[in-house]
Amino acid sequence: MSNIRITKQFSFETGHALYGYDGKCKNVHGHSYKLSVTVIGSPITDRSNVKYGMVIDFTDLKKIVKEEIVDQFDHATVFNGTTPHIELANELINRGHHVILVDYQPTSENMVVDFSQRIINRLPQGITLFSLKLQETESSFAEWFASDNMKSIL
Repeated sequence: MSNIRITKQFSFETGHALYGYDGKCKNVHGHSYKLSVTVIGSPITDRSNVKYGMVIDFTDLKKIVKEEIVDQFDHATVFNGTTPHIELANELINRGHHVILVDYQPTSENMVVDFSQRIINRLPQGITLFSLKLQETESSFAEWFASDNMKSIL
């Protein structure tokens, strides 16, 4: 049976700030992120299976990405919790804001690595994350490919 790639796209709004950065992105700001998730696998060949002919039901993929990423990051502000931004984060949390503290600089590059692990941990057997594309502006994006990260997957 052939391997087939399927892709589902998502969007969410997230704020962040890059501690120590030498440009405008050191300030708290936000993006309308677009995330494309591509998985690969063989379509189900069991005719008695309700998912017959599918690699994975788009609804099942949506549930995973929504729970692991969209529901958590949408309308949140992400800070590197290992920097002095922790003080700002705590102030915002005390005022009822949705803040996510990560142990990395919240760049698109690092976020896409984080997202890859979250998704990989939830995919059913036989389905592999092929790639992610995290677009933070119309012309700027970071991509993660499984083939570029084989050592980190194993």
